[in-house]
Amino acid sequence: MITKEEFTYKSRDGETDIHAIRWIPETEPIGILQIVHGMQEFIDRYDPYARYMAERGILVTGNDHLGHGESLDANKTFGYFCEEDPATVIVRDVHRLKKITQEKYPGLPIVILGHSFGSYTLRDYLSRYGSGIDAAIIQGTGMESPAALSAGKTLAMLTKAFHGSRYRSEMINNIAFGAYLKKIPNARTKQDWLSHNEKSVDAYIADPRCNFVFTVNGFLTLFDLVGRSQNPQRMSQIPKDLKILLTAGTEDPVGAYAESVKKLYKIYTQDLNMTSVEIKLYEGMRHELQQEIGSEKVFADQYNWIMKIFQGK
Repeated sequence: MITKEEFTYKSRDGETDIHAIRWIPETEPIGILQIVHGMQEFIDRYDPYARYMAERGILVTGNDHLGHGESLDANKTFGYFCEEDPATVIVRDVHRLKKITQEKYPGLPIVILGHSFGSYTLRDYLSRYGSGIDAAIIQGTGMESPAALSAGKTLAMLTKAFHGSRYRSEMINNIAFGAYLKKIPNARTKQDWLSHNEKSVDAYIADPRCNFVFTVNGFLTLFDLVGRSQNPQRMSQIPKDLKILLTAGTEDPVGAYAESVKKLYKIYTQDLNMTSVEIKLYEGMRHELQQEIGSEKVFADQYNWIMKIFQGK
């Protein structure tokens, strides 16, 4: 019987209560898996995946980012983080949960998985705190050109100047995501790029905790995290021997249909001489591997990889 505990802790913004969940195995945990979720979603979407891991002895935990799920500010604004350096606050909130978990379950090895927006958060996390974990799974990530990032940030800053931080810009949203359907002929919905799983896509669209447009503040935070995650100086701070699994679907537009993931693998292994980086691509899968048709393969592969970490192989 898996025990599911919900709790809160104070965000590094100094104001907001961060909502978090832990899935506790029936037996003594053999290790910890912390999940960093993507944008426009919430941690409880990973419940089937977390239960799969917990049923096999792994304690799983994760938090709703600021502006997501139940970690909302006093104005209950989805897609708004905080005003003061939100990109840093998001990373520090992840680190705070990691410390809370290790204090409660001392001595256990820990792996952190970051998906999509969470992958950029995790990549920056590794340059700051990578020496304090055993391994990382970077999932559904991408690489953006400096020119595109600069243009996006300039547009968002101008929009913020005219409309304020909480404004929702359909224009920025369309620029950010509009091309994600270009390789899906006769797309059924605007969110079909997420997965082939129609049930999951429909549930995403129907859920107000997912189907919202980011605020300008949200997009600026995203652009900052993407830029930090691929900054060469920051990347050079990641421990050279840290075990990393890069994973994505070959039909994921976020990772340029796996090309960006391959590029990041090359940077880590060749440019930065990291010694324990692996890459796993899933043919025919789109962005959300835990939600995809055939996700049981993803669950099993990630469990086996994590267990090798926990067993010291």
